[in-house]
Amino acid sequence: MSLHTTTLRLTSMALAVLAALLASGCAVTPAYHTSSTPQPAAYKEAASTTEKTAAGWTEAAPADMLERGPWWQLFADPVLDQLAASIEVSNQNVAAAAANYAQARALVQQQRASLFPSVSLTASDTRSGGGDKTPTANQYRASIGASWEPDIWGKLGAGVDNAQASLQISAAELAAARLSSQGELATNYFSLRQTDAQKALLDATVEGYARVLQITKNRFDAGLAARSDLLQAETQLANARIDQLTLTRQRATLEHAIAVLLGKAASDFSLPAAEWKVVVPDVPAGVPSTLLQRRPDIAAAERRVAAANAQIGIARSAYFPSLNLTGSYGYAAASSAGLFNASNNLWSLGLSAAQTLFDAGATKARVAGAEAQRDAAIAQYRQSVLAAFADVENQLAATRVLAQQQDLRKAASAAADQVEAQMLNRYRAGQVSYSEVVTAQNTALTARRALVQAQADRQTTAIALIQSLGGGWHVPAQ
Repeated sequence: MSLHTTTLRLTSMALAVLAALLASGCAVTPAYHTSSTPQPAAYKEAASTTEKTAAGWTEAAPADMLERGPWWQLFADPVLDQLAASIEVSNQNVAAAAANYAQARALVQQQRASLFPSVSLTASDTRSGGGDKTPTANQYRASIGASWEPDIWGKLGAGVDNAQASLQISAAELAAARLSSQGELATNYFSLRQTDAQKALLDATVEGYARVLQITKNRFDAGLAARSDLLQAETQLANARIDQLTLTRQRATLEHAIAVLLGKAASDFSLPAAEWKVVVPDVPAGVPSTLLQRRPDIAAAERRVAAANAQIGIARSAYFPSLNLTGSYGYAAASSAGLFNASNNLWSLGLSAAQTLFDAGATKARVAGAEAQRDAAIAQYRQSVLAAFADVENQLAATRVLAQQQDLRKAASAAADQVEAQMLNRYRAGQVSYSEVVTAQNTALTARRALVQAQADRQTTAIALIQSLGGGWHVPAQ
């Protein structure tokens, strides 16, 4: 029997054994099951909100009707719509998250490539020689080779699963970055509009205080008012003007923050004052189970559990031998003209195996560490779910309370305006002291500003609730 025939038979036997191993397989990664989490039947505060506030709240909606989308359009502000559209392409945090997602996708492709053989082509031209008695010789070589590590124990497959889970984590983090930036933009924008409203309120107040100061000065000149009345009026006007400047500074800070969110230099961005549209949309809270499908941070936490589970398989694969198949075919000759003649061909086939016999428990420790990492990821996932449910309940409670507070603020502001007008008329008639006028004016201004703040708080709470629920939604046509 020729050496060539013997080699072919041995190779065939090795391949047959390898095929049997591949067919039987030996999965080292634990079967993955999504960890159990609390799933309340309904939001406690959503029921309270529906009962105690206006109609329009939706207690439940199927998950497929709760899509993320341009939720900011519910606030009916064209300027906000225009600004929010720039987040996707200009915000640098979103850009970084998108780049991380692209990197994770490339890593998945890299891990999948390890499941297939690698093929290489080599060619060389060597000229060698020595002293006078050693002739100069040429050696030409050309060969194609391949190597393959069969995934018998599932190590490479676990690596692909880990990379795939990491890709899904990056996708969730991209969605979270986008939602966070959109929410921060909307919050800063409405805070800026609130500042504009506060500024307009103070502008009108300053004009009123200036008129009262003139009245007080006329009464002082006529000997009908004490100098202390004049000084009080001047102090009150100066303090109101100081508040104007404070609001100017706050507005500039908010404008600069919006510029950063839009990926623009603060020096090159300005947002002119405009009418504040106090629109507070009714947010359909949905059923609690949909929260687990919508929140990007929850999705990322669950995928981290899957990635940690795949790491256990990677660690366990060290208990088993690693196999590698190699092969090559090529030609070698002393001249390029006869390089590819059949008599100059060279070939090789190889099967190698390696197994660690003793590592003082290092593999066992790595497996235990991977299992502990998975358990930690499960706990973090459950904690994320609990925190998310609490966040939604907090925002629903705040929505209900702020709606009630706004009604009370309106009533308080209207009553304080009447008291201010009455006190000013009585002061003109000499029936009350000027200190009572100052008290009434301060109370009225505080009530007006508190009403504006309550309106802004309702808008920012609606934004926070939308973020807590994982984004926007659409309502099906009736």
